[in-house]
This record gives sequence, C-alpha cells and structure tokens, in this order.
Amino acid sequence: MNRPHIIDRSLDEPFMQAALALARQGAELGEVPVGAVLVQDGEIIGRGFNCPISRHDPSAHAEMVAIRAAAESVQNYRLPGSTLYVTLEPCSMCAGLIVHARIARVVYAASEPRAGMAVSQGRFFEQGFLNHRVMVEGGLLAEESGALLKAFFKARRG
Repeated sequence: MNRPHIIDRSLDEPFMQAALALARQGAELGEVPVGAVLVQDGEIIGRGFNCPISRHDPSAHAEMVAIRAAAESVQNYRLPGSTLYVTLEPCSMCAGLIVHARIARVVYAASEPRAGMAVSQGRFFEQGFLNHRVMVEGGLLAEESGALLKAFFKARRG
C-alpha cells in the first residue's frame, strides 16, 4: 500500500521534543543521548533511544530501535507515509534502514559532522541507485540536541 504523505509541520516540534525526552532517558542509562520517534498518521508508532551498550548490540541505535518497534506495532516491515524524528543526523547503517523501511521523511535535530549521512559526510538519500526517495530536513531543535550531547560527553571526560 502506497500511502500519500501529507506534511503537517505544526507537529514537528512536539514530536522532536518527544525524541529529545527519549535521548535524555538514554543518557540517564549511560548511553549516548540520541532519541527517535516514528510517526504515522499523526501518531507515534515507534520509540527508541541509543542502547547499544546496555543491549550489547552495535545496531541498537535510536533509529533502529524506533523503526523495529514501529514495524512490530503495525505488523509490517514497510512504513510508508511515516516520518522519523531523530535528535542526531543518521549514520550510514540507519540511513540504509530508513530507505528499506520506505520511510517518507526524516527530520533530524543536530548534524553529525563525523558520521552523518544526510549531509555531513555524504548525501546518502540523494543517491541515484536507491529505489525509494526520502525527504530530509535538518536543524529542528539542533541547539537543544547539541547541548545535550555536549553535556553528556563533557561529563564522561569528567
């Protein structure tokens, strides 16, 4: 089923705030503070925060966790018409999953200069070989997300 994707930007900030709350939850557990929510038809269908340390799973990035939860929730490995809100620009692993899941739109907060694949280190979603196009928007609540990450790493370096 190919769902039309209607963008309601008035909901972007509240959904990104939900992702930031998840990032804080991960930070409290000693995980790098990145959070994600996946939204379809105006409802959160998947939530996640980084948890590779606690799960002993290198793939347990916030996006992965949220997408897996959403797919389970709707009982479909495809998530057309959905928007992923994530507090940090996706890496290559997560970018690949976003395409495979047929997510329509990604909204991220802070850029990831070392490994971000939306714009920072590569423009993965613009590659001609991909069989699915993803709309990407960055910078929503970037300062808040960046401050959370900086505080986390500063405390770690102690």
